Amino acid sequence: MESKQQVISKLRQELLGWEGYKPPLPGQRAQLGLGPLEAAFPQGVFPQHSVHELVCASHEQAAASGGFVTGILSLLLQPGGVCVWVGRARRLFAPALATFGVAPHQVIFISLHKDKDTLWVMEEALKCPGLTAVVGELREMDFKQSQRFQRAVENSRVTGFILRNAVKLSSTACAARWQIRSLPSTALNGLPGLGFFCWQADLLKVRNGQTGSWSLEWQDGHFVPLEAYKNQKERQAG
Repeated sequence: MESKQQVISKLRQELLGWEGYKPPLPGQRAQLGLGPLEAAFPQGVFPQHSVHELVCASHEQAAASGGFVTGILSLLLQPGGVCVWVGRARRLFAPALATFGVAPHQVIFISLHKDKDTLWVMEEALKCPGLTAVVGELREMDFKQSQRFQRAVENSRVTGFILRNAVKLSSTACAARWQIRSLPSTALNGLPGLGFFCWQADLLKVRNGQTGSWSLEWQDGHFVPLEAYKNQKERQAG
């Protein structure tokens, strides 16, 4: 007969599985390619079947969040998946997705101007098991609506991202809350001009995990610690 602690532990593991924290198979690591970020999540696994909220306090942060999410999408869509992106002003230039290894035909763009329309479209898209991910741009979202989103992805196994431009942020049922800021890019082999994309990624809230802050760079199709890459280049130059 199982002890009380064993029953609680078993239930906790089942809940984590429903929330997208599927443990890796024996002898394997289920890392997505987020570098040090993945260690912050339960069992070191990025929750692919949950809803992530990205706080955007300015247009600059919204642009940085869009780039950061696109990097994650490139990792999620590698097997040939499809994403629905529900936006307001179509600021995202589709051909630029190729910079992150995402083919333009893998992302379906839907332009809407009212939050109530975006909420409805997002929920319906999150219910669709044929999709890999759904990205939505919102100003307001209450706790009840975030619960509906979370229940939808638990059934469909879709990953959701919400870019929020709200002035005041209320509590939500999202698995994680991020704040992304852009950092100056590093030079390519010492040459002037644009280098690799860099971000300051702050994990403000995460269910059953650890919050933290990281400086990351997009390099060779995945995220790497910014300082680690700089140190590597300095050693090579020396």
